[in-house]
Amino acid sequence: MTSYAFDDRNINWRRLGDFQHLHFHILDVDETNGIADVLFKFAANEKIVLHRHLAHNNTFVVQGEHRLYHPNGEIKEVRPVGSMTSSPPNKDPHREGGGDQDVIIAFSIRGTGVLYELLDDEQNVIGTISMSDLAAIYKEARAA
Repeated sequence: MTSYAFDDRNINWRRLGDFQHLHFHILDVDETNGIADVLFKFAANEKIVLHRHLAHNNTFVVQGEHRLYHPNGEIKEVRPVGSMTSSPPNKDPHREGGGDQDVIIAFSIRGTGVLYELLDDEQNVIGTISMSDLAAIYKEARAA
């Protein structure tokens, strides 16, 4: 079977604050129905900030291998390119990252209010991401 590479050169990747190994691009936000479609890129062989999902997430791995880690750093799950996952809200914290190359994942996030809690290594909340945060970032990007 022929292997293809996803060409992301025309995607305007943004960083989430000072967090390492994580870039995103918001495709669309429908605040009325509580749906945000976002591309995330996690660096190869790295882990992003510890967090928990407070909203339903549908994911599709566009490029690479999507790795999920327990808080202690052990592998929890590996999702290969082309895999789709539907995940309900879950208070269990985890980290995510790419395999041997940067992973690009399409997230369709379903919910209102706070969608994610960002945590320090002791699992204290250090920040949140809400649907209104995503909507504001999306509006700002479209206006630019």
